[in-house]
Amino acid sequence: MTIEAPISKFKKNNLKIYIVVLVAFASWCVYDGYFNEEWIKKYTDADGNPKSYLVFNRKAPQFLIGAAVLLGAYLFAIKNKKIVADEGELIISDKKRISYDSIQKIDKTHFESKGFFSITYYKDKNGKEASQKLNDRTYDNLAAILDRLVEKIS
Repeated sequence: MTIEAPISKFKKNNLKIYIVVLVAFASWCVYDGYFNEEWIKKYTDADGNPKSYLVFNRKAPQFLIGAAVLLGAYLFAIKNKKIVADEGELIISDKKRISYDSIQKIDKTHFESKGFFSITYYKDKNGKEASQKLNDRTYDNLAAILDRLVEKIS
């Protein structure tokens, strides 16, 4: 039986909030920089040159929208990311596989209070150790994964 821990709703919702805030701020800058006549008059000098606030409101939207698009692409890229604990190994996003035999210790000291735990395991045949930190703000259902890990290594 496999146990899955998908990417957390906390992380997805935060990315969505950041995207909405960036798009809203870009919209506000476009309105003030191009359509709000009072704002344009207030931040234009006597020679007709724009002052710094007006220049910012005219140039910032393209960067804000660009950042929102990048965050949207990142959200799309991680939407199916998950941790799977099957019978023989721990699979982190289909890229990293940690067999239960190679796990040396699990530090779950801060899991109840701060929501993370660390796994120390042997990375290669030479005995080089590596560590992986898993956080409940990144993945949902980590308690079940932790229980499976403790069960398999003890």
